[in-house]
Amino acid sequence: MQRISALVPSNTPVASQAMLDAVKTKIGMVPNLFKTIAHSPAALQFYLQQMEALAGGVLSAPLREQLALTSAGENACDYCASAHTLMGKGAGVPEKELSENLRGRSDDAKTRAALTFARAIIAGRGQISDMQIEAVRAAGFTDAELVEIIAHVGMNIFTNYFNLVAQTVVDFPLVRTEVTTV
Repeated sequence: MQRISALVPSNTPVASQAMLDAVKTKIGMVPNLFKTIAHSPAALQFYLQQMEALAGGVLSAPLREQLALTSAGENACDYCASAHTLMGKGAGVPEKELSENLRGRSDDAKTRAALTFARAIIAGRGQISDMQIEAVRAAGFTDAELVEIIAHVGMNIFTNYFNLVAQTVVDFPLVRTEVTTV
């Protein structure tokens, strides 16, 4: 049972309703994650602005989804695994690759380096060695890309933890996670 309910229009704060309407206009639906965060207009605005800012960054849409899947897998968040598998397909990531990304793996060496770095950030709670930084740089990532990988990990940890705490009802084709370790 969902611990924090997804709101319906009749009980949504006015300040949140406009943001939810914008989400519906943009993607054609309002996922339960947004309806649940909407209890707090400030939290909803925080999340939407993060997403918008990072969408305009240097990382490609496929890599952003692959990072989200790795975070979902590391944090055992079925809601995010389900949502980002669907979005990853939409971004052109092959289905087999999406399944691997959920476990922090990739057939592509550069993507694998980014996902390995993301897993290390999560497992180490931000405590990263010089060798881990050098490995992701050696794969061809710039400092701007490193900063955005860290930002995406932080944003995805927020949604992973939020969904785990709220027990948000999955409203995407279900993808189950397994707890993984680095």
